[in-house]
Amino acid sequence: MSSPTALPAAGADVIAAFESMASAVNVRLRGAAGRAEHLVPAVTELFAEVEAQCTRFDPASPLMQANAAADDWFRVPARCYAAILAAEDAYRVTAGRFDPRVLRALHAIGYDRTLPFARGRVVVDEGRAVAGMARPWRPEFDGEHCTVRVGTEPIDLGGIGKGLALRWAVELIAAEWSNFLIEAGGDCYVAGDGPSGAGWQVAVEDPAGAPEPLAVLSVRDAACATSSTRIRNWVAGGRRVHHIIDPRTGAPGGDGLQSVTVAGPDPAMAEVWSKVLFLSGRDRIADAAAVRGLAALWVAEDGTVGTSPAMAPLVIWRANG
Repeated sequence: MSSPTALPAAGADVIAAFESMASAVNVRLRGAAGRAEHLVPAVTELFAEVEAQCTRFDPASPLMQANAAADDWFRVPARCYAAILAAEDAYRVTAGRFDPRVLRALHAIGYDRTLPFARGRVVVDEGRAVAGMARPWRPEFDGEHCTVRVGTEPIDLGGIGKGLALRWAVELIAAEWSNFLIEAGGDCYVAGDGPSGAGWQVAVEDPAGAPEPLAVLSVRDAACATSSTRIRNWVAGGRRVHHIIDPRTGAPGGDGLQSVTVAGPDPAMAEVWSKVLFLSGRDRIADAAAVRGLAALWVAEDGTVGTSPAMAPLVIWRANG
């Protein structure tokens, strides 16, 4: 994961933390005390709204009701509509490598409910295989009536939802404040001069769980998102699995990789590209990142760290390097 490095809090900063989307969310507004405290409850409400509308763990959520409607038109609230529309845009931009139609695959390996990852090793009995997506995804949208038809294959917005909540929170904050960070479960957006006056320093965590970071990035007015198997991995039907599903195979992907971090202007697309690059696997990730001009840093299963040409200028410190 990536996260802002710990720095002393300035007295004039607004600092807040809350839980949402199975993640700790941290907000820091530099020099905003007495002027922008009202942004914190607005951000908290936004995250709660996205979670309630887009969760796959509640069968009554708008997303799951849209899934149940399948080929029938279904009216959803505005955030859910925008999220499904954004997922379709990401599907097109990535030529189908990001595909939210992985819900059945996640259920097949036991991830149909919240799993107790924080307690340590997780074992479930489920371990079925499902087929990958051979047919294009063609959802339909009616913006006037806020209705969608997602299709017969149910979708999961977990691969973009947190990034979208960050995107919308950034838009909300940036309309009134220019120097801030917001971080959710290791994905973050940093804006302005930061504590040092020269941007923000963002640590890239070791996916093996070591306390020291593997690298530190210098970032300004940009997002960092990490896809990693460090937390969400478990044993299903006797085999080790994780949550990053390759839509082409219907199985967990990313051969030879532990994590991928992507820096870019938009939190949602940084999250999407971190997953797409992860699915490229160790042998192909360097070419995949270079072709797209993506700023990426990845950690192989043997602990080797690689960076793309676009990421290299952002790395100000690297372990063993």
